Amino acid sequence: MSEAQPLPPNERGEPPPVPLDEELIEGRRRPDIERDLPDAVEQVNPGAIRSPPPEAFPGFNIPIPDRWRLIESLGIVTERWWDPYNQNTLKGDRPLCIPTEEEQERRRQAGQRRCATPRWLGLQSNDWFFVASAVSDTVFEPRSFPIPVGVQSTQNPDSNDVFGRNNSIAAVQTFIFGAALIKGSTAYKPPDIEWRVTFAAQANYVDVPERRVLDVRPTVGSNRFDYALGVQEAFLDYHLGDTSYRYDFYSFRLGIQPFNLDFRGFLFQDQQLGFRLFGNRDNNRFQFNLAAIWRLEKDTNSGLNNLFQRPRDDWVLHANVYRQDFPVINVTSELSLTWNINRERGEIEVDDNGFPVRPALIGNLLTRNYDAFYVGYNADGHIGRLNLSASTYAVFGSDRRNIFTGENARIEGYFAAIEPSVDFNWIRVRGAGLFASGDGDPYDDVQHGFDAIFENPIFAGADTSYWVRQTIPFAGGGRAVSLNGRNGILNTLRSSKEQGQSNFVNPGTMLLGVGADLDISQQLRVSGNVNHLWFHRTESLEALRMQGTIRRDIGWDISAALIYRPTAIQNVVFRLSGAVLQPGTGFRDLFDDQPQDDRYYSVLLNTILTY
Repeated sequence: MSEAQPLPPNERGEPPPVPLDEELIEGRRRPDIERDLPDAVEQVNPGAIRSPPPEAFPGFNIPIPDRWRLIESLGIVTERWWDPYNQNTLKGDRPLCIPTEEEQERRRQAGQRRCATPRWLGLQSNDWFFVASAVSDTVFEPRSFPIPVGVQSTQNPDSNDVFGRNNSIAAVQTFIFGAALIKGSTAYKPPDIEWRVTFAAQANYVDVPERRVLDVRPTVGSNRFDYALGVQEAFLDYHLGDTSYRYDFYSFRLGIQPFNLDFRGFLFQDQQLGFRLFGNRDNNRFQFNLAAIWRLEKDTNSGLNNLFQRPRDDWVLHANVYRQDFPVINVTSELSLTWNINRERGEIEVDDNGFPVRPALIGNLLTRNYDAFYVGYNADGHIGRLNLSASTYAVFGSDRRNIFTGENARIEGYFAAIEPSVDFNWIRVRGAGLFASGDGDPYDDVQHGFDAIFENPIFAGADTSYWVRQTIPFAGGGRAVSLNGRNGILNTLRSSKEQGQSNFVNPGTMLLGVGADLDISQQLRVSGNVNHLWFHRTESLEALRMQGTIRRDIGWDISAALIYRPTAIQNVVFRLSGAVLQPGTGFRDLFDDQPQDDRYYSVLLNTILTY
């Protein structure tokens, strides 16, 4: 192999890019490494008939209006606005218009659509693309969980003084509409400019057997219908420049946008108002992000962004760097530093149902500020046949008011999760392990419980799992406070992950589980998970309940899901899942008024249609 030759200056006289290092990764090739060619082979065949010269063949030209409409010009494809798979201007397959007058006249004479964008929009060029999207998400969810009886009244006279019946039903319909304007040839390089906006409209209905679960007023019934409109994306993405001829780049994005601070959504995964500077280096081996997030208030019952309230006094500063093929080939590593700055002391926030969420109705009921610093390492990839995803965090900082003592306290918590898996043809077998530290002494000046900022984990079955999907009210030790959060796995005793504050005086979480994904066909997948959960420390639960002994065993979470894609693509997806929680001794200590052999269930019927 010869050494790479230096590149000559380009047409503009700019110096050539810095040559890449010559070391090749075993098993990979670099396109820019030049290799010596073998000597030319000359074949001598006397008497052979020479091939005809090019002039012997007739020449003809096919007029092509532009490279995006080639197939249409040949009469192979006719654009249909409702078809997202063949070439479609509404899906960004073709530019919005062709600007030249000659081309416009040619298209007019041919009876083809001319550029319809007005000049004042500034889109009179052949590199502006429009992308429209629409999603319908339908959920029907029967479930059961311990439901406390209202303080003033009960819906059912047969209920005891702590718990009522535990069955409930939720039905949710969400429509999501998005549109984006993109400038640039995005098939092979980052876009120059992107404007994007996404709206979500939701209607939801919930029916529970007890009063004062859905609304603080005892006169309000035990069912609720609500609706909301949220802006989930509204941002500008601007390409600042390229740093190599392979389109290593740096860009910034400003506005309401999705943020996911790790591979699995353990720390923060949400669509929030913020600024993000991002890019890559060294042929995309390194990626980096610098982000500043100003958290928006959420609509209580839908979880959508609420733009009718000012943003919270809660900010997140985040920096990370990704390195591909580190520490081994085929594994991507992420190092991150995150600072959660909360300044909501002195503020009282009541949700749409009348329940206070800041401060949470737990402990001394005092408002508070805190600073939490998260140092994290995450990895995702495979080592040979072993697929591996791992995440670790340490959180340090200070809490201005401990919810038990009202005094300043240090924050020192830890988190680790790992999911190994192995593929056997059409079967993937998975394991799962998670540890989030709990606080062993709620009255000292150190808070050892780990809490995330806004978790939404894809782990251990995700929302197929009972513990991840359902919220367990912490009745008897706090009002409008839950052991865990919906679509969350941590036991944090928060009022709400959407509107509440992080709580570092909590019992912690431990989980061990196994699961499997079976691709029966391209259209049908069957998944199953068996998880066992424990509290790490129960001292905070015992102090809140004024209860002598609460054991650590939460119980067994058993779930299964059936996912059907009739067209073998993600545009039409049907999912049916079910989960059962078999309570352990610790769960029964908390909810000892329930029948000792009771089990809790969660059923999820979900239909997603995407354009």
